[in-house]
Amino acid sequence: MVEKFKKRKKDSQQEKAYLDTKLSIKERVKNLLSLMTLEEKIAQLGSAWIYEITEEKKFSRKKAEKVMKNGIGQISRLGGASNFTPQESLKVANQIQRFLLENTRLGIPAIIHEESCCGYMAQGATCFPQIIGIASTWEPELVKAMGEIIRTQMKAVGAHQALAPVLDIARDARWGRVEETFGEDPYLVSFLGLSYLQGIQGNNPREGIMATAKHFAGYGVSEGGMNWAPPHIPSREMREVFLLPFEVAVKEGKISAIMPGYHELDGVPCHNSSELLTNILRREWGFKGLVVSDYFAIDMLRRIHRIARDKEEAAGKALEAGVDMELPSTDCYGNPLMKLLQKGFIKELLVDASVTRILEKKFLLGLFENPYIDENKSIFFDMPEERNLAHKIAQKSIVLLKNENNTLPIRKDILSIAVIGPNAHSTRNMIGDYAYPCHLESLMDMNKDVQVFDTPTPDKVERVDNFVPMITVLEGIKEKISKKTAIFYAKGCEVRGDSREGFSEAIDIAKKSEIAIVVVGDKAGLVEDCTSGETRDRADLRLPGVQEELVKEIYKTGTPVIVVLINGRPLSIDWIAENIPAIIEAWLPGEEGGRAITDVLFGDVNPGGKLPISFPRFVGQLPLYYHHKPSGGRSHWRGNYVEMSTKPLFPFGYGLSYTSFEYSNLIITPKTLSWEDQVEISLEVKNTGKITGEEVVQLYINDELAEITRPVKELKGFQRIILKPNEKKKVKFFLSMAQLGFYNKEMKYIVEPGIIVVMVGSSSEDIRLRGKFEIIGEVQEIKKVRKYFTIVRIE
Repeated sequence: MVEKFKKRKKDSQQEKAYLDTKLSIKERVKNLLSLMTLEEKIAQLGSAWIYEITEEKKFSRKKAEKVMKNGIGQISRLGGASNFTPQESLKVANQIQRFLLENTRLGIPAIIHEESCCGYMAQGATCFPQIIGIASTWEPELVKAMGEIIRTQMKAVGAHQALAPVLDIARDARWGRVEETFGEDPYLVSFLGLSYLQGIQGNNPREGIMATAKHFAGYGVSEGGMNWAPPHIPSREMREVFLLPFEVAVKEGKISAIMPGYHELDGVPCHNSSELLTNILRREWGFKGLVVSDYFAIDMLRRIHRIARDKEEAAGKALEAGVDMELPSTDCYGNPLMKLLQKGFIKELLVDASVTRILEKKFLLGLFENPYIDENKSIFFDMPEERNLAHKIAQKSIVLLKNENNTLPIRKDILSIAVIGPNAHSTRNMIGDYAYPCHLESLMDMNKDVQVFDTPTPDKVERVDNFVPMITVLEGIKEKISKKTAIFYAKGCEVRGDSREGFSEAIDIAKKSEIAIVVVGDKAGLVEDCTSGETRDRADLRLPGVQEELVKEIYKTGTPVIVVLINGRPLSIDWIAENIPAIIEAWLPGEEGGRAITDVLFGDVNPGGKLPISFPRFVGQLPLYYHHKPSGGRSHWRGNYVEMSTKPLFPFGYGLSYTSFEYSNLIITPKTLSWEDQVEISLEVKNTGKITGEEVVQLYINDELAEITRPVKELKGFQRIILKPNEKKKVKFFLSMAQLGFYNKEMKYIVEPGIIVVMVGSSSEDIRLRGKFEIIGEVQEIKKVRKYFTIVRIE
């Protein structure tokens, strides 16, 4: 009897070995996996929307017993798909974990994921400028600081994984999701994407948030700019351009998760691509994290792509390709997967491999030891330091596109101002498609017959309620002007629609004003009345509706016009660019946009942003990007189109200032070097104007003669610097030859001897300094010594 008792005690200790913190994570995972039934394993591959386990803003044990009886892998958007306050989110997060720990056989906690493209997407959390605007800062330090705030806010409410950053290269402005990207250039996207994930993940998995790079890969250059449509990307271009940001995220950033795109590549949907998810990602790059599905994408293998007969087959194809988890809710990875296993069509070892990776992450996050958040600790989102960063980023994201005759900045004691336009007195239209109110609209639209929220969706016209405090551009102007300035406002028209009923009022106030500020652009989101964002692709890139006609009518009054663009994608504004004296690009500037825009309008801030993406003259130029090959970028042999120039309206890297900068004294050392060496490229930049300003110094190179055609320009370094009047600074770029490789005819990554042209300037078209150096020696294949970024020093 005593022996039997000792044996039972020993067996019990072995069963609980996964709770022993003295064991390695590998040992703990192995033990836990050995104890799991097939049903419990499959449960770890699935997920549940927060509203599947809540009722009347409370955790529902009854629903949970149905959805999570065998455990669960993830919970989808506790804060972002509900109208919970932060304190309510925290409480429900603890209730979810408590149910799993106390009411499932093995007590495995869940990973809670959220969206965080430009801030934690939840009620009260800081809303930063949309990513295309953040890219316009060209300041990796700011991107990282934003990531750190997102991490802090998400950790405070018990979240563990962010479905960001978006690392898609955007080269077609028709695509609605351009606004979510860092732009068109692989170097800039890679650098800023890495900065974001470093900020959000931190240095310790237990203190960080898992970042998720998406959408793997080539999602942003689809047919016709249409969402989910196939891109057509040759294998070499795929590796050198579209895979590069993901490679950097894996190798340099140790990113925790990857999300495949909805699209297909040469007939193979990304969620069924073993080449992408296993061969390249895991075997070649050594990725150790999770591959999570995009929302509903596994069933799309059946429903959209038609490569699977049913949900069972879709589940098998995704699992075999390397998709570990299904989001946002368990569908194909539930009963269909179980049936597939029972029929013997796939092996349980495949399930074990994915479950192993999932459990590893849960142990790394410390979920077994610390599943709960202190409910007695008050949560304060959007604190002054967090809002100040949002304000600073918004200021630095603004790009001055035109300033003829120094129209800007405006005097604060000006006698009268007309403020006009559909975005002049709207806070709603200053936020991006992955901001909290926009997704409430989307979820309400998707779930018309389901009671998901207890309060109405935010007002869809002007104001954003239940979010964060915001002021409009009009209100920002009122804060700036002197008491003697008369200010008049007229909406003029809607963002969309043909009505010109408001034109006459707008014209009247323009006529009696000293200057007219016309605020036009987009409404970002995912529902029908939006003009930018996911599923909001466009065939016409002019200002939506009758906004351009409004600008033209105001122009006819003879009152000087300033156009402020609040938009999510590059727009074709050739008439405005030719006729309007001053234009600023504010993108979708977030919660502090109203103040940041007026800071620039009235000269409290000297704009220094640069475009991360080219602006077309007309939609027919697309795709349009600076990084083209020697035979691209023009119609040979005449050069231009019949109707217009082939050049962009505003090029990549472009942005003006209220001051001016002089570049000089380019020194390249050494002039000849081998593939193992590093070249120093130094120059001086001087502020030749009368006010302090910021300039983004941009380094481009061109390989003059190569086995494979090379782009006419490639960004290889940049630095934003601040200069006082007459101040001069030396900028030094340290460029490794291992950064200058390419894939040859055999698809080997090589550095070859030859002349490299150096170009330094204020934009991709405004090159101020040129030089050369030569790589000597033999062709060298590079594998383990590849480098990605240029070191920059300021003296």
